[in-house]
Amino acid sequence: MTTETDTPSQAPLPPTPVLQTARLTLRPLEESDTPTIQRRFPRWEIVRHLAPRVLWPYPDDGAATYMAISVEAMARGDACQWAITLQGDTAEMIGIIELRRDDGVSRDHRGFWIDPEFQGRGLMTEAADRVTEFAFLDLQWPRLWLTNAEDNIGSHRIKEKQGATLVERVPWTFVGGPNVKEIWLLERDAWMQRRAGKAG
Repeated sequence: MTTETDTPSQAPLPPTPVLQTARLTLRPLEESDTPTIQRRFPRWEIVRHLAPRVLWPYPDDGAATYMAISVEAMARGDACQWAITLQGDTAEMIGIIELRRDDGVSRDHRGFWIDPEFQGRGLMTEAADRVTEFAFLDLQWPRLWLTNAEDNIGSHRIKEKQGATLVERVPWTFVGGPNVKEIWLLERDAWMQRRAGKAG
């Protein structure tokens, strides 16, 4: 239940909408995506940068367990979760991007992964830009807190491209072992100014 003191990012999230970009359709995650997640997700290049709550080796029911948790989170308004698909092939997801409601504690509002086969094409940057636009313009969130493992160079670069500020580096443990977690702040006003500058 929201109160008068809640910020927009603490309010329950709406049902996950369909979002479009030049090359992608971001559609709500569906239970029918479970076999594709089980096939595409368990790659060391992806999993090693994630929190150790992700089991490795990835179990045979890993995607089914993830899907059950995701469906509940979306139903509660705690998250929007999108299957990343290529324009014209919305049945086959190639990754996931998530926007999480602000719980007042976690500084981690967005998460994503994409099959390594599709990395290096700017697709994840495109998806992240569209979800950021949804958070700042549609939901009127004032800021996004973002994180990544220090050696996750691709995720680091996406945040730099969006104009996020690196505010803290803390020791952390990931599936791949001890590392450093980078914590970023992307503020709506700064993002709007950067967006206006690019348009100009």
